[in-house]
Amino acid sequence: MMFEQAYAGKRVLVTGHTGFKGSWLTTWLLKLGATVAGFSDCVPTEPSMFDLTGLAANIEHHLGDVRDLAAITKVIADFEPDFVFHLAAQAIVSTSYSDPVGTITTNVVGTANVLEALRLLNPHCVAVMITSDKCYENVEWVWGYKETDHLGGRDIYSGSKGAAEVIIHSYVESFMRKPGCNVRVATGRAGNVIGGGDWARDRIVVDCMRGWSEGRPVEIRSPSATRPWQHVLEPLSGYLTLGAALARDAGLHGESFNFGPRAEQNRTVLDLLKDLSAAWNFADTGDAYQVTANIPFHEAGLLKLNCDKALFHLKWEANLQYAELVGFVSDWYYRYSREAADMYALTQAQIGAYEARARERGLVWTR
Repeated sequence: MMFEQAYAGKRVLVTGHTGFKGSWLTTWLLKLGATVAGFSDCVPTEPSMFDLTGLAANIEHHLGDVRDLAAITKVIADFEPDFVFHLAAQAIVSTSYSDPVGTITTNVVGTANVLEALRLLNPHCVAVMITSDKCYENVEWVWGYKETDHLGGRDIYSGSKGAAEVIIHSYVESFMRKPGCNVRVATGRAGNVIGGGDWARDRIVVDCMRGWSEGRPVEIRSPSATRPWQHVLEPLSGYLTLGAALARDAGLHGESFNFGPRAEQNRTVLDLLKDLSAAWNFADTGDAYQVTANIPFHEAGLLKLNCDKALFHLKWEANLQYAELVGFVSDWYYRYSREAADMYALTQAQIGAYEARARERGLVWTR
């Protein structure tokens, strides 16, 4: 009885399904009883959660570039989804410096292509468009950003996410509020997501898990940078809650929602690595990490979200406590590295444990 059974027996398309968040979302949707199709340009890392969990055998798996309008239109036309979760993106800040045009075209034009395909086909469909907390113009103030705050960004990645939000809004206002439009759209914004199965480069937790599994320490670029760390299942529960709510309530059409962790989960990079290294049984933190002053690109010192709107309209709130977050992350990677566990079974078990904790805490989406 999760998400009011909104996804049981439904057809759900996930773009970016081979990525870290997309693989977790696909796995959860299968657990919820959905028929899932995925559209991505490639399997982005080696190893990858998508391959380790064997998801290709359990879904309709399509390879294609989201910048190719004809390709995404054909998949949507053939699959006829009830829900679309658009996660396909160039998601690495450092890559946005080396490939700014590719980042912009993937994140902005790719988003426009999904919306254009939905406009042309006009299916009875709910589309949850995922951007990022970095869509906001970050002035590093101490309170969280609200959905009405300025969009922008000092780096190309952040700018591309702000631009994607503008495009989504303009598509809704130009085309999808007209009589006869069957598509409902909303956006979800989240960031600083960690969890088992992420292998993307230039991410501090991933760097640690790679290094520790190989028996070497890692370098920390910004040890005092504060982040509102959250497990990947936290925003995914928000996206799924939003999709279910949007399906039953047309009043949410065109709205944007932040999804973030509990306020007390703000920790510095150094604090997080101390706790993760303890879970990996390092007696000396010097064997786990070393601080370096080499910062090759701009990184925000503080960025957090105000999630009051999601609480008020969706009754959504974060689930895990900080210690549980650390346990989930460290256990997934440790068992992969040291025990050669069945990663699909482990991922499903972690989703089940996450659901059980949410049930115990009376979170609304568990009904």
